This record gives sequence, C-alpha cells and structure tokens, in this order.
Amino acid sequence: MARPDQASARGARRSAGQWLETWSEWHAQALVSSLGKLLRQPLGSALTIIVIGLGLALPGALHLVLLNAEQVTENIGRSVQLSVFLSPGTEASQAKALHQRIEGRDDVLEAKLVSPEEGLEDFRSVEGFSEALSALEDNPLPWAITLRPSHGLDSPELTEALAMELRGWDLVDIVQVDTDWVRRLASMLDLLRRAIEGAALVLGIGVIAVAGNTIRLDINARREEIEVVKLVGGSDAYVRRPFLYGGFWYGLGGGLLAWLLLWVGSWTLAGPIEALATDYGSAFRLLGPDSLAATATLLGGPLLGWLGAWWSSSYHLRQIEPKP
Repeated sequence: MARPDQASARGARRSAGQWLETWSEWHAQALVSSLGKLLRQPLGSALTIIVIGLGLALPGALHLVLLNAEQVTENIGRSVQLSVFLSPGTEASQAKALHQRIEGRDDVLEAKLVSPEEGLEDFRSVEGFSEALSALEDNPLPWAITLRPSHGLDSPELTEALAMELRGWDLVDIVQVDTDWVRRLASMLDLLRRAIEGAALVLGIGVIAVAGNTIRLDINARREEIEVVKLVGGSDAYVRRPFLYGGFWYGLGGGLLAWLLLWVGSWTLAGPIEALATDYGSAFRLLGPDSLAATATLLGGPLLGWLGAWWSSSYHLRQIEPKP
C-alpha cells in the first residue's frame, strides 16, 4: 500500500501532466483555428501579409545595400598608403636598412623602397613634367619608402598613429598620409547604418500597428461571440489566444514574403551588376541576404505580428463586457 506522501506526489505529477496536455491542446487548437480563419479570408489576409512583407523587406534591402557597400569599400580601404621621404643626403645603405626595419613591422603589410632615380623616372612619365625636369642639373628627389598597413590595422586612427611614430625616426624627413577620404567613407557608411537602424525601428512599429489594426477589426467582427464566451466564464487570456496566433501567422507570412522579395531582388540584379563590374575589370559579386536578414525577416516578422496582436487584443478585449 502506497504511503500518503507517495500518492500525493503521483497525484501532483498526474495533475501537472494533465494540465500541460490540456494547455498544449488549447494552443494547438488556437494555432490551427487561427490559420483556418486566415485561409477563409484570402483577400484580406493577403493584403495584410503584403503590407507587412513590404515593411520588413525595405530595411532588409537597405541592409543588403550596406553589406555590398562595405564589400566594395573594403578593398578601397586597404589601398591606404604612407609615403616616407628620407632626409636629403641619406646614403643608399641607410635607406635600405630603414626599409628593412619598416618592412619587418607587424603593422606593415608591404613596403617598397624607391630610389631618387626611380622617383625621377616616375615624374618624367607624367605629362607636362618631362620638359621641366630636363632643365634640372641635379636630381632633387630623396630616397622614399611607400608602405601599406596590415589588414585590420589600416583604420584612419591606426594609420595616423603609425605615421606619427615614423616621423620621430632618424633619417625620416616627411611622412605623407591621406586618410581624410577614408574617414569620409567610414562616416558615410556609419550614416547609412544609422539610417537603416532608424528605418527598421519605424517600420517595425508600422508592422505592429498593421497587425494590431487587423486584429482590432477581427475582434469587432466577433464581438457578439466574445461576449458569449465571457458570459459563460471565458477569461480574457482564453479569448485572446486565437488572436495572438492570428498575429503570428500574419507576421510569418509577411516575413516569408520579405525574404522572398530580397532573394528575388538580389537574383534579378546580380547578373547586370556583375556584368557591369566585369566591364570595369572588377571581380565584384553581389551579396544576397545573409543570416542577419534571415533572422530579421523570418523571426522578426512573427514576433512583431504577435506583439501587435497582443497589444490590440489586450486593449480591446477589456472594452468588451458581456451584457447581463
């Protein structure tokens, strides 16, 4: 014979199991019934899903623009160079030793030593300089070293720090570096990134509002039914459940549509853009939707739809009370 405490424990486990089973059945029923309701109203449901899909696709498209812009500017940013001009009278052996010292640094990707003769030849190849240089008796150009910072260490701040350090070295006369355009490029990308974040926030609120307004219309259409359910003891949570899943389905449909639009748009533009890049001698390839875009559309859509449905149903169901 079981002890009372053992019988009580089995009863508690059985009650918990029954409650979980009942809870799961309620939610499964609400999930299926809400989907059936959407399918019974194909036109209205399709319009809501299209609006939500467009609202999710726009920030996704801006994100792809930023993603591809960063890909284009990555190689441009790596073209940052520093020109180190050595003091007049520097011997060839001293210039070569300094070149080896710079080339051995971890923050330098490559360094090239340019002799005064090579520098003069470069100037002669520039139109308009040849005649002027031929009038010179001596070569006025010093030894020079051109270098490129290592990948990941080529930001404007780190490049300026490298230039400041090199200016303090012996035999170094001038260090020339132009990072203003890199700063401007980084500022433009940062501005675009902030604009995308702002657009995503505004459009996310719009998706919540669209889902909430659709649920409000559903609640008004079923007002009498809700009053009867509340009259027989149905709680607001019970009544609200199918509306929440309705918002979930709207958001999921909009997310799938947004994902499809992003892929179709990327696939449509990939060929012409790659052909244009090839004409300019570039190996650029258009990037399609990444994991962030997938998360934002396929998970963000249902979440925003659920939030819109919860906000709208929680507010409007409190306004409905059964008539005595």
